[in-house]
Amino acid sequence: MSEAMAHLLVVDDDERIRGLLQKFLIRNGFLVTVARDAAQARRLLEGLDFDMLVLDVMMPGEDGIALTRAIRARPGVSGGVPILLLTAKGEAANRIEGLEAGADDYLVKPFEPKELLLRINAILRRMPTAKAQAPGPKVLHLGEVRYDMERGELWHGSDPVRLTATEAQLMRVLAAQPGEPVSRERLVGDLGPAEEPGEKAQERAVDVQITRLRRKIEADPKQPRYLQTVRGAGYMLQPD
Repeated sequence: MSEAMAHLLVVDDDERIRGLLQKFLIRNGFLVTVARDAAQARRLLEGLDFDMLVLDVMMPGEDGIALTRAIRARPGVSGGVPILLLTAKGEAANRIEGLEAGADDYLVKPFEPKELLLRINAILRRMPTAKAQAPGPKVLHLGEVRYDMERGELWHGSDPVRLTATEAQLMRVLAAQPGEPVSRERLVGDLGPAEEPGEKAQERAVDVQITRLRRKIEADPKQPRYLQTVRGAGYMLQPD
């Protein structure tokens, strides 16, 4: 999606930082709503759609990592909103914990405002462009299987098909641009770090998830009709 006029939710218990971030991001073309804690953020998320969340990790009560996990557990598109975590803890274990909770990126305090801006824009550029396009179909038909884009649900006839969190994320990304290939690099970024370090391990993790997803979509997973491999370009969802 375009980063222009994206609506951000900034959650930080420090009123001074909250205000500074809001002013800085507004000056750089964003719509910005702020919340003082996770409870207020939850209330805002119930009534508003945001393009991205910027969450402080160290907050009283429910912290940023716990809130990230809760958001990722939400069904449908709302659970897939990109999240950037801010924290004073820079150790690798803390960064890994945030990424495993479902965050898209992690920025250690203190940071330069310019770096925050660059990271926000980089994340938003990776997101599907469905909001900027004309309204498309709400349901994608894949033979006997259908995918409800609004609910993030997969159905085989009248029976729901259970998706893991990773499979649901893959479907969300691929369904946002049906008929267009999505690069493996993009999918690696959306799925987060693999259990093994290294680029090859991450790509293998994507391939494994694609194989599992094909088993739930395709009549013959070894000869995929709907979840296709595009040589040199990545993977593509090709609905009827």
